[in-house]
Amino acid sequence: MYYVNREGIERRLDCIPELVAAQRELNESWTASTLQGLAQERILHLALEIVTDIGSSLIDGFMMRDASSYEDIVDVIAGEGVIPEARAQALRRLVTLRRPLVQDYDRWPRRELHPLSGELPELLTAFAEDIRAYLRRELDPWEKR
Repeated sequence: MYYVNREGIERRLDCIPELVAAQRELNESWTASTLQGLAQERILHLALEIVTDIGSSLIDGFMMRDASSYEDIVDVIAGEGVIPEARAQALRRLVTLRRPLVQDYDRWPRRELHPLSGELPELLTAFAEDIRAYLRRELDPWEKR
């Protein structure tokens, strides 16, 4: 095993509660305003970046097979037992939003509440729990030696 940047992973995981709260607030008060649409885009963007950044850190730190795409990052960590397959399916849908959010933003349907928005708070919360459980399972026994 190489160095696992646990501190960097935790910093990214610590961003999740704020995103969850913001997404819940948007879901409850959605009026399709431009400001809300832009906020939703940023929440989705940050959420997928958190997932891929943490996934990449785990892949590097635990010397898992190299990922060839954002979706493959999710496949690798699911295949290694970091996250369950059911959650991996939803995370794949999330990370496929990177291109439309970053490159095709001029065509993003800003006035629509994205279908993932309803499940994003629970998805991110469960993802954080999965990651922390995996790190405890894999690293804590080694750190006690």
